[in-house]
Amino acid sequence: MKKDIKRIAIVRLSALGDIVNSAVVLQFIHQNYPDAQVEWITEEVFAPLLQNHPLLHKVHTINLKKLKKSKSLRELFKTISMLRSLGEFDIIIDIQGLLKSSIVARLIGKNTHGFDRNSSREPLSRFFYKTTSHIKYDENIVKRNIFLVSDGLGFEINDSMLLKKDRVFEVDNYALSEKKNIAIVIGASWESKKYPKEKVAQLCDELGENCYIVWGDEKEREDALWICKNSTSAILAPKLSLFELVSFISSVDLLIGNDTGPTHIAWAQNISSITLFGPTTSRMMYETPKNLFVKSDSKVNICHIDKNDFSITEIKVKNIVQKAKELLK
Repeated sequence: MKKDIKRIAIVRLSALGDIVNSAVVLQFIHQNYPDAQVEWITEEVFAPLLQNHPLLHKVHTINLKKLKKSKSLRELFKTISMLRSLGEFDIIIDIQGLLKSSIVARLIGKNTHGFDRNSSREPLSRFFYKTTSHIKYDENIVKRNIFLVSDGLGFEINDSMLLKKDRVFEVDNYALSEKKNIAIVIGASWESKKYPKEKVAQLCDELGENCYIVWGDEKEREDALWICKNSTSAILAPKLSLFELVSFISSVDLLIGNDTGPTHIAWAQNISSITLFGPTTSRMMYETPKNLFVKSDSKVNICHIDKNDFSITEIKVKNIVQKAKELLK
């Protein structure tokens, strides 16, 4: 049942992949509440991804990492003051579901909504919510996000709607060659989530298309250069800002990557993709006929992720190539 809602706050502070998988809700909020003013609270570093979104009225930023590092009471009180000055919202939805995000939500106002104690990784967060929703913690991450928002706002989002979704971000396409273009994301937050560079080079050779190696920091750039040196099909992708990254990924025919933020952008932008999983599971992506995955044989406990699980190295190149060629058809 729809509610009388004019102003909505979304709290999703980090990380890139989680913000990408959460931002899909904006189009469904707009369909059901076309006149509502939607505002997003995020970490400063991710703001460029959201600031020009046509379905967002405003993006408010905080810098919790800087606060933690500086331990400055002045900056802390400044942040608290900013959050309290945002005005009254009809509902404040904490999609992140952590203690820190629930506190941020409660500082904004009293009309908070989040996961209940059995749905959250940090059950104490429930004490900062006025209302809660229940969904299994081991449910698909995208389904968790959309259920929390739709339940809080009184409407439904189903699989059929997700399969027909619009692109999450509006960007201009990158100018690439007419040959098939494949983006390969080699980075990840942990070493055990990364597919070996030796196998990436082999993968590029077997695909035989324009394989752009997407990199983030200097270490990834070194690995990308090594791959380009050891494969005739590998091309070093240019240095990209966050917004340029979305544009670049939105322009390729296929993306192959580890379980990391840039890889999830492909699904958000309706681009074919193959996600490689080792110590994590396909729960972290929304599978469709053109968004596939390859998982190693290791068993994963999502409540206690083993960062020493390097089983992703065992994934065979031929298994990725087979899926890639099917998608490129």
